[in-house]
Amino acid sequence: MTLATAMVVYDSTLITPTTGLMIWTLVTFVVVLVVLKKYAFGPIQQMIDQRRVAITADLDSAEKAREEAQTALAEYRQQLAEARKEASRIVEDARRVGEERRAADVASLEAETVRLKEQAKAEIAAETRQALAELKQHVAELTMVATEKVVRAKLDAGEQKRLIDDALAGVDFAALVPEGEQ
Repeated sequence: MTLATAMVVYDSTLITPTTGLMIWTLVTFVVVLVVLKKYAFGPIQQMIDQRRVAITADLDSAEKAREEAQTALAEYRQQLAEARKEASRIVEDARRVGEERRAADVASLEAETVRLKEQAKAEIAAETRQALAELKQHVAELTMVATEKVVRAKLDAGEQKRLIDDALAGVDFAALVPEGEQ
């Protein structure tokens, strides 16, 4: 037999199933399976379980955080809406107060204007009465001087008074008073 043939024969014995080879293969497989189950599968399964628990916890915390974020967002939106309502109310109150103050100022100015007009009218009437009294006095004096010149003698007080009253009775002082002051 040649070397090539012996290799073929030797190789063929490993490939061909024999009962001994099958038993040793089966025993080796069972031993490896028991060793893997005892030392490898347990820790690997434990790591997988721990990872599963960690992932579940992370998912639960992420869901909780998402719900809290949604709640916070809803509260924020509600607070924002309330703040906008409050701002609108403040602006409306300020506008209303401004209008009330403007109306009060206008009414005050109108009242002051009316008061000043009435005061001016009263002052004009008083000055008109004073001017008429002075005019009456002046006319009385002129009348007395003219009467003295006519008579060329001094008259007593009673006669002067009578002559002044007669002279003034003919003068229409109402025409000297402005319209609306009578």
